[in-house]
Amino acid sequence: MTDTPARLLNLLSLLQTPREWPGSELAERLGVSPRTIRRDIDRLRDLGYPVEATKGAVGGYRLVAGAAMPPLLLDDEEAVAIAVGLRAGAGHAIEGVEEASVRALAKLEQVLPSRLRHRVSALQNATIPLTRGDGARVDPHTLTAIAAAVTGRERLRFGYRSGDGTETKRQVEPYRLVSTGRRWYLVAYDMGRDDWRTFRVDRVSDPFATGARFTPRELPTGGDAAEFFARSMSRNQPEHALDVSFAAPAEFVSARLPGYLGTPAPTGPNTCRLRTRAQDSLEWLALRLALVDCEFTVHAPPALVAHLTDLGARLTRAAR
Repeated sequence: MTDTPARLLNLLSLLQTPREWPGSELAERLGVSPRTIRRDIDRLRDLGYPVEATKGAVGGYRLVAGAAMPPLLLDDEEAVAIAVGLRAGAGHAIEGVEEASVRALAKLEQVLPSRLRHRVSALQNATIPLTRGDGARVDPHTLTAIAAAVTGRERLRFGYRSGDGTETKRQVEPYRLVSTGRRWYLVAYDMGRDDWRTFRVDRVSDPFATGARFTPRELPTGGDAAEFFARSMSRNQPEHALDVSFAAPAEFVSARLPGYLGTPAPTGPNTCRLRTRAQDSLEWLALRLALVDCEFTVHAPPALVAHLTDLGARLTRAAR
């Protein structure tokens, strides 16, 4: 094999198999001399691939873990498996990996052949995910289209449905995607409103990158998209001082509550109390408390106490 780039790729593909390769076997596989294999190994090392050599009659070469993550070669099945996993992580806002999932998925789908992209979509469409929370599911295609526009600094057009169901067309300069662990939001400069806005991504439809490049504007919060999002949400949603006692150990309750609500303090061997501030709706708070699956008492806010009283009455009538 005289084509050096192609030979290096084939050599790298062999080394990514979790085994040790004798130099003579690599040379026979690639149709070159052992000396050429040694030179190619040095080239891969120069490119950042940590190839380890062992001496002796049964010595050889193998790819090991290095200080940095080198590029990987994937076969069709591996690429499909990774894309499906990334879509699951991105589309359901899995806390802790959601943003990395979107970035990786955008890079992968940019180079994924159409035949493999069809297989990924077919597998996902045939699968019913089991999700928690309010089920605000996001189409991964929407997320990757927005992520690509953010990275490429391209203006974006899309349809948007507001909370009251009003449909509008928007053209924005996308700045950042923000995940709360329950929903995705886009922070962007709205060209039609001439101001910064946040958009719920599950309400975005048909995103389209226009190809028009832009220089990112400076956010009012000095470039911190998370802080801008938090301020935006605080303007749109009243904050509740939440005070709840639970008839269960703090570890049990903490494992069943969203992390952003904080950690309850133990008040006894099998009781605890949560005092925190939350900007969720009363309906959502009531649901989350009920899903803890233990006895609890709400001390505040009064509006949540009233909502739970009404909800309990409705559920009692329904049971009859």
